[in-house]
Amino acid sequence: MQDGLEPYTLTLSDLSPAQWLEEMQELGDACGFFEPLGNHHNAAFIEKGDTLLVSFESLPAIQALSEDARPIGFDLAKAQDWSCLTVICNRDTWFRAGEVYGFFDQLTDDGFFEDFDRVIFFGAGPCGYAACAFSVAAPGATVIALEPQATLDPRMTEWDDRFVHMRKTNFTDRYGYAPDMLEAAKAAYVMYDPDDRLGAMHAALFERAGTKRFRARYLGGGMQSHLNQMGVLETLVTHAAEGTLDDRLFAELYRKRREHVLYCKKLFSVIEAQDRPAMAEAVCNYIVESFGAPRYRRKLKALRQARQGVAESVEG
Repeated sequence: MQDGLEPYTLTLSDLSPAQWLEEMQELGDACGFFEPLGNHHNAAFIEKGDTLLVSFESLPAIQALSEDARPIGFDLAKAQDWSCLTVICNRDTWFRAGEVYGFFDQLTDDGFFEDFDRVIFFGAGPCGYAACAFSVAAPGATVIALEPQATLDPRMTEWDDRFVHMRKTNFTDRYGYAPDMLEAAKAAYVMYDPDDRLGAMHAALFERAGTKRFRARYLGGGMQSHLNQMGVLETLVTHAAEGTLDDRLFAELYRKRREHVLYCKKLFSVIEAQDRPAMAEAVCNYIVESFGAPRYRRKLKALRQARQGVAESVEG
């Protein structure tokens, strides 16, 4: 580990997965604890403040999405000087492993969560599922889940054909059906893309008392990364932790999507596919004026030429 470095600012880029875990183990041993959980999971705890953020993350995503290869939980915890427990999988497992169940059982038995004034569970996608499912270990916790699955039990979600390789995995034993595991939560915030049909169907299963759902249109697939790039993820998590995240605030923060080039490009592709040339031209013009984007400059030229050709044909 790099000497004298504040734990949440540790740079872990350009490391192999094995080297990355070695660095995390040294960090955990120095600042809290590190615990392997079988062959596919590990947990690292950094002790700081009286609020605990429990983040579920995958090592491939961390190394692919973070410039410094740091868990997103580190960045979120650092902003508020929170403690952080990061549970890491080395591939998407939905954290369905006896060693993970046993780890949370032990934390509950030891009264680990009771040592904190507030506990927040956070995750996205398969990790969002885990944030919901394991939050039951800390009654009164707040949960923030982006694009979570409710379960992959084919008897309930046979309509979801994205993860057929997980259909033999048991989602009916302990910590199983994520929406039911939220019953002990203080509050839960689920964010989803209504235009992502399968993701929206999972989100509908989270309709529970105390669970608030937010629609983030055109951010399906990588919502965590998009919200982070928009500069609003930290604010969303902080307000959720404080119980002040509502429809008005979410809408206000979500306006930042207009400054996010990937959102604008996704919007353009949707409108173009709907064969709405006037709207496509307007969005394309916005992209060119706001972000440059030479490829879209060419698209804009083609759209204008097509419109002019239609106008001349009508006049003729």
